Amino acid sequence: MNYIIRQEQKSDYQSTEKIIEIAFASAVQSDQNEHKLVSRIRRSDTFIPELSLVAVDKDNHEILGHILLSKVLINDGKQKAESLALAPVSVLPDYQNKGIGRNLIQNALEKAKELEFQSVIVLGHSEFYPKFGFRKSSQWQIRAPFEVPEEALMAIELQEGSLDNISGIIEYPKVFFE
Repeated sequence: MNYIIRQEQKSDYQSTEKIIEIAFASAVQSDQNEHKLVSRIRRSDTFIPELSLVAVDKDNHEILGHILLSKVLINDGKQKAESLALAPVSVLPDYQNKGIGRNLIQNALEKAKELEFQSVIVLGHSEFYPKFGFRKSSQWQIRAPFEVPEEALMAIELQEGSLDNISGIIEYPKVFFE
């Protein structure tokens, strides 16, 4: 498979949203509205264009997958620390299990680190995300603002020790709940 990973452009938005919708159409742990969430995030101040990436087929220029990292806060009641949320990552069904999602995640994490972000939070599959260095967020006493299985909420430090003095409840932007 011959593809590149690049920053999503405004001209990609419609195609990207369709890919997200298709990718999550049969997902059990989904409300099938991830494409609408991405659209809302893009219009919010939590959007970081450099952390919205697409995988594009080199031959026919078709978008095969997408990943988005956006700003969240971790609030311990006294102070708030900025972090990123990985949500969502999507790959067209015909191209899943070919390494595209893995490459999107690796590229997004590398780019976030280059941009000097400190950490990333993900709510996802407990067997998949640890491959990238994610660990249960509970080890830092970081919790979701809603009920989730402990093993599904994970975090990764992009800078060593960046979560050492961080704990609290994740504050997702209101666009996550609209």
